[in-house]
Amino acid sequence: MTFTLTPEIPSSVRSRVGWAIRDTWVITCRDLAHWKQQPGAVIANTLVFPVMIVLMFGYLLGGAMTLPGGGDYRDFLMPGMFAMTMVFGIGATLSAVGADAARGVTDRFRSLPMAAPAVIAGRAGADMLNSAAALAVLTGCGFAAGWHPHRGPARAIAALGLLLLLRFAFLWIGVYLGLRFYPNPEAVTAVRTLEFPIGFLGNPFVAVSTMPAWLGAIALWNPLSSTVTAARQLFGDPIGADSSWITSHAIIMAVAWPLLLTAVFFPLSLHRYQRLSSG
Repeated sequence: MTFTLTPEIPSSVRSRVGWAIRDTWVITCRDLAHWKQQPGAVIANTLVFPVMIVLMFGYLLGGAMTLPGGGDYRDFLMPGMFAMTMVFGIGATLSAVGADAARGVTDRFRSLPMAAPAVIAGRAGADMLNSAAALAVLTGCGFAAGWHPHRGPARAIAALGLLLLLRFAFLWIGVYLGLRFYPNPEAVTAVRTLEFPIGFLGNPFVAVSTMPAWLGAIALWNPLSSTVTAARQLFGDPIGADSSWITSHAIIMAVAWPLLLTAVFFPLSLHRYQRLSSG
């Protein structure tokens, strides 16, 4: 005689929340274990690449940069590089989610008695820990290059929090696109190129006031630009002599944009995950 044991799914709201949290932590640990087994890719893509960009722009090109309104270019650059690191995390999330879906790992998780959001939430937890580590390394690189916050530790922590909030929002874009395009490696590669227009059609490297009016308007309304400007204000770094409304309200916009993106892409990601097998 053969017995099949099916775990009981909690019925109360409190039990379901605890169930979801436990499942999410299991998936987070699983993703972190993969990075532990393959540290080279994490170090190269998440840590070394941003440091190289800082050295290139700060030392090779920084001497030719003049900021409207004055100020040191490296002070201007570092908040932009912090935010760019958050943007480039989209591709890492997209690739990891797409790889799991293509190998059937995601379908296997869906067949188990797990909380529905746990798989994508676990991915989010692992990626946020990775992003926090990358931000810590890049901050250390900034200190080594002569940058430091000018307005005290409380505002500096608030700036880092806004940067991680932006990463959290972009993370859901990566999850959704990874689930949406995983059967097609060419599409995944093409989608990853979105990181560059998002990053460069903004203000991480140059002041918006130096751009043509039409391009400056696009850059100002890029969610990345609001976070960069808010971080510069909180760190006490130069912002490039921009007096627009969105710059004056950069901290508010640096909260509003990520919340809006999360409100859009988290439900889309969950819906796509639940319908994954139907294409």
